[in-house]
This record gives sequence, C-alpha cells and structure tokens, in this order.
Amino acid sequence: MPTRQAVADITEILAGQGKSFEIAGKQIALFKAADRYLAIDNLCPHRGGPLADGSLTGDVVTCPWHGWQFDCATGKSTRNAAVCVTSYATSVEGSTIYVEV
Repeated sequence: MPTRQAVADITEILAGQGKSFEIAGKQIALFKAADRYLAIDNLCPHRGGPLADGSLTGDVVTCPWHGWQFDCATGKSTRNAAVCVTSYATSVEGSTIYVEV
C-alpha cells in the first residue's frame, strides 16, 4: 500500500524544472509542470541517467544523457510503449508537496 511522504515546499520546485529526492529508498524525480506536480522514478531505464536533471516540455521530460523521453503523468516512453518508469501520485496541502510511494 502506498505511503504518503512530505517531500518539499512549493517554493523549492520551479515551473519547468525538476528535483530529485530519496523517498522510502527510491530515487524520485519531482517536477512542476504548469500548475501541478508530477513524480516519476529518477533513473532512466536506458542507462540510468538522472531524469530530474532533464528538460521538461509540458509533461514530457527528456533524459539529459541520451534524449529518451517520458510522459511524467503516466511514466510511459513517448517513443516505445514497452518502456516506462513508475509514476507516483502527488498532492499539495498548504505549501507542502506530498508524493505517494
């Protein structure tokens, strides 16, 4: 069963940017896309690139190492439906961002 974890204040995550966190032993990338927060596994399945360091366009992050792209809302690759990362539910209460892992 997922556990809800407080991870950051809303002032820590800027629009279009990501930040990595260790939550429950997992490396998670948290992004602010427009008016919502999206969380996925931080490690790209291709070669382990840090997705939190990638560029975000809309809901899609591009891995900074080799350009693989993932929809942060679903975790699915934009190029190959068989490849994905785990996506996690997020919520905000007050100024605190929570991720369910």
